Amino acid sequence: MSRTLTYREALREGLDEEIARDPNVVIMGEEVAQYNGAYKVTQGLWEKWGDKRIVDTPISEAGFIGMGIGASMLGVRPVMELMFWSFHSVAFDQLVNNAACVRYMSGGLINCPIVMRGPANGGTNVGATHSHIPEGLFAAFPGLKVVAPATPADAKGLIKAAIRDNDPVYVMENTRLYGMTGEVPDPADGDFVIPLGVADLKREGKDVSIIGHGRSIIHALEAAETLKEKHGIEADVLDLRSIRPLDVEAILKTVKKTNRVVLVDESKGFGGVSAMVSHLIQDNAFDYLDAPIKRVTTMDAPAIYSQHVEDEQLPNPRRIVEKVLSLR
Repeated sequence: MSRTLTYREALREGLDEEIARDPNVVIMGEEVAQYNGAYKVTQGLWEKWGDKRIVDTPISEAGFIGMGIGASMLGVRPVMELMFWSFHSVAFDQLVNNAACVRYMSGGLINCPIVMRGPANGGTNVGATHSHIPEGLFAAFPGLKVVAPATPADAKGLIKAAIRDNDPVYVMENTRLYGMTGEVPDPADGDFVIPLGVADLKREGKDVSIIGHGRSIIHALEAAETLKEKHGIEADVLDLRSIRPLDVEAILKTVKKTNRVVLVDESKGFGGVSAMVSHLIQDNAFDYLDAPIKRVTTMDAPAIYSQHVEDEQLPNPRRIVEKVLSLR
């Protein structure tokens, strides 16, 4: 059985279930308690669980992220909400120098089971300093795990897996997905957890592989429909879901099936997740390619404030279709 939930409702249900399952799980962040969260993901949880499980913090990312890391080293399993992932820069030392390195530097004696979650996207016309898409940046640091759910079901399954993991897991959400609805398994049917590092084939095809993560998958699915209806092209759409660890086996499987690849990535084109995926394909499946690997990324400029221009700056279905057609 399944029910239709929004992306934010699915996240909230996953958080609620993990708080109930493990007394060490706490949620911390700016306005997550009485205010119900800036994006209402934590709505109702403070009333249900109280001040010791849902904790409002000062507006100081460096302070409360550092506090969460220290708590996680002592056995707490904090879920930290960043109002925007763009604010990572003021807590960079905590995020990549402390959380990522503590297990290694302690010889495996100290774990850091912390989750950092919040919006990591452009497209909402809030300016360049609130629109970063940093999953490729954090995936570059050994010791960190990074996920980017595209659907309500994936959001719930991945947040639960992230909370249970003994390493830092950074969950990159998208504000433009929070209201999107989808089918999510009913808790009565059992514990629904999606393992980290497992990609998901969202659509089957034979002519081209479109590979992405997060909101780019929604665009990829729309582009795949257009390609089929107008051009007779059947596309595999592979959702990475997990950026680090990366499901290399799933990536190579779809490439070897279709022999053509378009990578879709809302990060900027210089470096990023799609650059790494492109390298993996070139290094491990070059002989299977019948055309060069193509990428659709965010145009290389700070996020543009104008809605119409920003919508074009980011990947969109039209740009994906044009890139696929260029492979002919």
